Amino acid sequence: MDLRDYQWEVIEPALEGKNIIIWLPTGAGKTRAAVYICKRHLESRDKSKVAVLVNTVPLVDQHLKNEFSFLKNRFEITAVSGDSSQKSFFSCTVRSNDLIICTAQILQNALQSQEEEMHVELTDFSLLVIDECHHTHKESTYNKIMTDYLERKMKGQRNLPQIVGLTASLGTGGANSVKGAQDHILQICANLDATKIMSSDKYKFYLDSRVPQPKKQYDVTEERPLDPFGGKIKEIMSQIHTYLDEPDLSTDFGTQIYEQRIVELQKEGAERSRRKTRVCALHLRKYNDALLINDTVRMTDAFQTLDEFYQRERAVKKLQDVTERYLVQIFDRNKEGLLALAKDARYENPKLEKLQQVLRDQFRADSSSRGIVFVRTRQGAHSLYQWVRDNVDLQQEGIKAAVLTGAGYSNQTKHMTQHEQQDVLHQFRMGRFNLLFSTSVAEEGLDIPECNIVVRYGLMTNEIAMMQARGRARAPNSICSVLAKAHSKEVYRERLNETLEDLMERAIKWVQQMPPLEYTQMIAKLQREAVVGSKMRDIVREQRRRLHDPDDVRLYCINCNEAVCHGSHLRTIEKTHYININPNFRLYYKKSLGHVEIPRNFRDWKPGSSISCSICGQVWGMEMIYRAVTLPMLAIKNFVVETPDSRKTHKKWSKVTFAIEEFDYVQYCETNFELNS
Repeated sequence: MDLRDYQWEVIEPALEGKNIIIWLPTGAGKTRAAVYICKRHLESRDKSKVAVLVNTVPLVDQHLKNEFSFLKNRFEITAVSGDSSQKSFFSCTVRSNDLIICTAQILQNALQSQEEEMHVELTDFSLLVIDECHHTHKESTYNKIMTDYLERKMKGQRNLPQIVGLTASLGTGGANSVKGAQDHILQICANLDATKIMSSDKYKFYLDSRVPQPKKQYDVTEERPLDPFGGKIKEIMSQIHTYLDEPDLSTDFGTQIYEQRIVELQKEGAERSRRKTRVCALHLRKYNDALLINDTVRMTDAFQTLDEFYQRERAVKKLQDVTERYLVQIFDRNKEGLLALAKDARYENPKLEKLQQVLRDQFRADSSSRGIVFVRTRQGAHSLYQWVRDNVDLQQEGIKAAVLTGAGYSNQTKHMTQHEQQDVLHQFRMGRFNLLFSTSVAEEGLDIPECNIVVRYGLMTNEIAMMQARGRARAPNSICSVLAKAHSKEVYRERLNETLEDLMERAIKWVQQMPPLEYTQMIAKLQREAVVGSKMRDIVREQRRRLHDPDDVRLYCINCNEAVCHGSHLRTIEKTHYININPNFRLYYKKSLGHVEIPRNFRDWKPGSSISCSICGQVWGMEMIYRAVTLPMLAIKNFVVETPDSRKTHKKWSKVTFAIEEFDYVQYCETNFELNS
C-alpha cells in the first residue's frame, strides 16, 4: 500500500499506538493514511477490533467501497448505517468482523442500548478512527462517545481503544482572538485525548504541490435598481402588521433579524392563547421567506413558495377562523399582480446574471469542466437547478446539472434518499452530470471528483465550511468564486473567514510547539472539566424532566388552542418517537389519505397517515404502525404545553419538564385488545 512521504510523516505516532489528530487539507489522502494505520493495527495485535466513525450516512458506504476496500482481502469488514438491518444486531456484527464502518450515532445507540443483541462496550474496540473529528465538541454524538471514554479513563479503566482523528480544518470555535483559537484547539485535543496534532512539516512543499489551492475571486453584484415584486410583498406585510396592530418593521423586512422577531411573536401568540397574533406571525414569516428567496434566486421561485403555502392552507385548514380567512383573501387579491411582476424579466435578480457569466466563462473555456455551486437551502438548490434547465445559454454550453442535498426528512422541502445521493454522485463521477447545486452535504468527506470551479452562492458560513467547500476545487488552475452582493454581510463574513483561517493555523502551530509537560497538564485539566460539565448537564436535564407531574400537564393544539391530552397519555418508543396511548385520542384528530413517505427503513415500525386537528386542520404528526399496532406519533412543535407554572412551546421533546415513560408493547396490547390465552 503506497503512501506519500507526508502521509508517512503524519501517521508515525499512530503506528506506535498513540492517540493523534491528523490535520491535512482536503484531497491530501487522510483516509488512505487512516487505512494504513488500521492495516498495521489489525496485523500487529491479537483480538484487535476497529471502528471507523463518520458523521453522515453517505460516507459509510463510500469508505467501504473506496479506500477501505483495500483491506477486504485480508480482514472481515462491514458497513452499518441507518438503513442497514445490521444495526439491530450490532453486537453480533462487531463480534464477527475485524473492522466496522458506521455512523457515530449507531455506535452511541449501541453503547447505551440495554438489548443484548445491540449492546457493545467501548472496550470491545482497540482502535477508533473518527472522520471529520473537528465535530468532537459540545453536544455532538462524537463528543458524547468521547466523554464516555474520558470518564472511563479517569476511573483507571484499561484496554480503552486508541483514537485517531481526521480533519482538514479544526476551526476556531467561534473565537476571533489568538487566545480563543488556542483554547478551542486545546479543547478538541482534550476531547479526543490526542497526544499530538500531526501535520506535514518536513514535506510541506511536496504536499502543497500535490494539493494546490484554487484561485479565489469575488464576483459581486449591485442591488437591484428596482424591485417592484419585493415592494409588493412588503406592502402586504405592512397591511398585516396594521391588521395585527403591531409596529411596522418594514425596514427589516426580508432579513434574518426580522425572521427572529417574527418567530418570537409567533411563540408569544401560541403561549398566550392569542390566535390572531400567532396566525399572522406564521403568514408574515412565509412572506419574509419569499423575500429571502427573491434575494437569492428568481422572483417566480418566491411566488411559487407563497402560492404553495396558501394551497396547503386551503387544503389542510378549515379556514373557519376570521384571521385565517382574512390572510388568505389578502393573498388572493394580490395573487395575479404578484405573478405578473414575478414574470417581468426587467426586474430579475442580478445574482443570476452574474452566476450565468461565471459558469459560462468556465464551461466555454473548458468543456470538460466540473463544478459545484454551494447554496444555503435545499429550496435554493432546486430553484437554481430549474433555472439552469430553463436557461438556453447555459444549455448551449453543455451544462448538465443535478441537485445534491441531505437525506434528512422534512415535510417542507424535497429530500433525497441515500440511494438518490449515491446515484447523483456516481453520475457526476462518470461525467453524465458536470454541475451540482448542493447544500452543505457536499462540503465534507464525500468522494467527489476534482472540480474546476466551486461557487459559494450568497453564503454566510464559518471558516470550516469555507475551507471544506474550497477544497473541492482541486483540478489544476481551478477557481473558487464567492458570489454575493457588494458590501453585503456575506462578503464581510467571507473576509472574516479568511482571517479566522490564518488564526486557526497560528493556534495549531502554537499547540504543536507547546512543551510536552505543559500540554499534558493542560489536556488533563480540560478533560476533568469536560467530564464534570457533562455530569452537571445530565443532572440539570434530569431535574428539568421531573419538574412537573405528567397528570398535571396538558397539551393544546397550537393553532386553535383546543385541549387534546394529558402528559400522562404520552409514551416514548426507542427514546425517539413520542406517541399517545389513550384510545380516545383518535377522536381529536383526522387522518390524511395515503401514507407519509420517509426515505429510510425502520426496525419495528413504518409510517402511516398524516394526522391533523379535527377542529382546525393543524398538522400534528403522523400515525406509526408499530409491530402491527397503529399509534399516533406527535411533533411537539405543533402543541402548546401547559404546566401548573406556565404555557410554553417547544421545538424538541427533550425540552419538556415532565417525565415520559417508555412504551410497554405487551401491556398496551393486553389492555386494548382481546388476546387469546
